[in-house]
Amino acid sequence: MPEGDSIHYAANRMRPVLTGAVPAIETPHPRHAFDRWPERLADQAVEAVDAHGKHLFIRFEDDLVLHSHLRMTGTWATYEEGRRWRRSPRRAWLLLRARDHVVVQFDGPVLELLTESRTRFDRRLAMLGPDILADELDEQRFLQRLRDDDQTRPIGDALLDQRTIAGIGNLWKAEACFDAAIDPWRPAGQVSDAEALAIVHAARPRMQESARSGHQTREPSVYRRVGRPCPRCGATILSRGQGDDNRMTYWCPGCQR
Repeated sequence: MPEGDSIHYAANRMRPVLTGAVPAIETPHPRHAFDRWPERLADQAVEAVDAHGKHLFIRFEDDLVLHSHLRMTGTWATYEEGRRWRRSPRRAWLLLRARDHVVVQFDGPVLELLTESRTRFDRRLAMLGPDILADELDEQRFLQRLRDDDQTRPIGDALLDQRTIAGIGNLWKAEACFDAAIDPWRPAGQVSDAEALAIVHAARPRMQESARSGHQTREPSVYRRVGRPCPRCGATILSRGQGDDNRMTYWCPGCQR
């Protein structure tokens, strides 16, 4: 699943193409054939493109917002007109053309046109925790959400709950817990506020760099490295499914306490 840094990177790429423009819109996927989005958004300029956690919003005039969540399969891409796409055109759900570029959403399971007011009151969106990539991270809100949750829940699983903090996925959970030397299986109630913030502070700058550049600047230390030696202590990296969704987590039993 694309994590918050991937969504912010997509928004950063789209913003200079779409903001202030009146894009030509196409909805080639049969699922949206009767939604009439090209007609409803005709002559509407894009006012903003922003992201919160794993959610992306394209905000138009007249109180309309295209909302996207990519889940496990989707992706956003921005191409110069005429450039070959990395996915088949048959997998495109939405196209927005402006300034000699095309913005494409492929395979997007959540793609909907909402009013601005609904985005504020939609329960799925209203329940989101603070965005780890916000300009100013709301640390107190994160800690409050963490403490309001089940304190027997493993901290690694709690970090994936978008109601606690928005944007962290399986990769950054594993890497940040490793960087902070915290066992992802430790119950949240046994993780101090300082330790919880150390995990978030470990993830945030690396995610910010990925959101700017579109790639990681460092190889993962534990993520998908099961059976290999820990780069810090040499112990063998382990993995096991965690949480209700059984998402695979990776950790070093030697130096993550």
